[in-house]
Amino acid sequence: MAQFVDKVRITVQAGHGGNGCMSFRREKYVAAGGPDGGDGGHGGSVVLRVDTGMTTLMDFRYKRKYTAQPGGNGQGSNMKGKNGEDLIIKVPLGTVVRDEETGDVIHDMSDETDYVLAKGGRGGWGNQHFATPTRQAPRFAKAGLPGECHDVVLELKLLADVGLVGFPNVGKSTLLSVVSAARPKIANYHFTTLVPNLGVVYLGEGESFVMADIPGIIEGASQGVGLGHDFLRHIDRCRLVVHIVDAAGSEGRDPVEDFITINEELSQYSPDLAARPMIAVANKLDILQDPENLTRLREYTESLGIPLYEMSAATHRGTDELMRVVYDRLRELPPITVYEPEYVRPLPEAGSVEDLTIREEDGVWLVDAPWMERLIADINFDDYESRMYFDRQLRKCGLFERLEELGIEKGDTVSIYDIEFDYEP
Repeated sequence: MAQFVDKVRITVQAGHGGNGCMSFRREKYVAAGGPDGGDGGHGGSVVLRVDTGMTTLMDFRYKRKYTAQPGGNGQGSNMKGKNGEDLIIKVPLGTVVRDEETGDVIHDMSDETDYVLAKGGRGGWGNQHFATPTRQAPRFAKAGLPGECHDVVLELKLLADVGLVGFPNVGKSTLLSVVSAARPKIANYHFTTLVPNLGVVYLGEGESFVMADIPGIIEGASQGVGLGHDFLRHIDRCRLVVHIVDAAGSEGRDPVEDFITINEELSQYSPDLAARPMIAVANKLDILQDPENLTRLREYTESLGIPLYEMSAATHRGTDELMRVVYDRLRELPPITVYEPEYVRPLPEAGSVEDLTIREEDGVWLVDAPWMERLIADINFDDYESRMYFDRQLRKCGLFERLEELGIEKGDTVSIYDIEFDYEP
């Protein structure tokens, strides 16, 4: 059996933009060939795409860094560099993307819409962009901007309406195999189920729901004992918890104590999960020897306001009736949880003016620095507030004072990558 992997850390790097080209026309019969350096191509983005055929994050176990293609450099004759191809990363439906450092949700891949996780860098301008009536031979071009880079955690949370919980070997897998087309491994020993199993339960036309068999939880699961801790996350989204209990006590355990223990584990893992709507199911009635076990279990669950239903998954007794009860209960509950984005990308900060490289070419003051690349890449220049933030960062780092020290004059052009403006003291 392939190993089940449902949580991984990866690094994604979008492609860098290509550099602009500095070139001039060199044609025999063109007396005054002007600048014709083309722009660099944009870097490819890293895009997440749902693959409904994937059920695990196993593909990410051995490859942890994903880099999109960079943009091509511009060339002469106004030839723009080729845009880098986007890198498509396929993930299972239900994958939650979190920022590694903060743990905040970046995006929930709960539908089949693509998501751009890291945006490619813009290509640099060729020298054709810098030609003016007074600057007819600009001898400079711009470098491309870097693509975004993220360290993220991918966490698979199954999109199931119903989660089956209970001690190992209480009949969860058997029930799933009886009421759906799922074929989980079934055997008479603990932890037969090593991975969560999904099954679609069809009751009739337009009546269906998804049910997940979660590997057996034992006492201490919320602290990592057994398998439960690894898989409890898969019932985080479930709208209804179906708690199956071995009413026959076939392994020498007390059904009421089993019920209490599992609920305590759910509560310790997540109070929200423990508060989820629940129904209890007394299984293995075909081998029930002591009816008092069933009576005590019913009295206890009903004292908590949790209805108890009876069945024998092995003989199919009561299974159809139970699925109808589950479906009717689901109709009263809100839809499956979709995690809202929490992550807010930190605002870029200006670095030191000492790190800036400033040079003057034909009345154009060219400014660049590694931190300036990051600042430019994160600013939305179509938004007024973003432009004002950019201006404040330039003033904060002392750029304008430095330009004045170097002799900039009113009306000179300041060029920062693909941003240009006239200097006004």
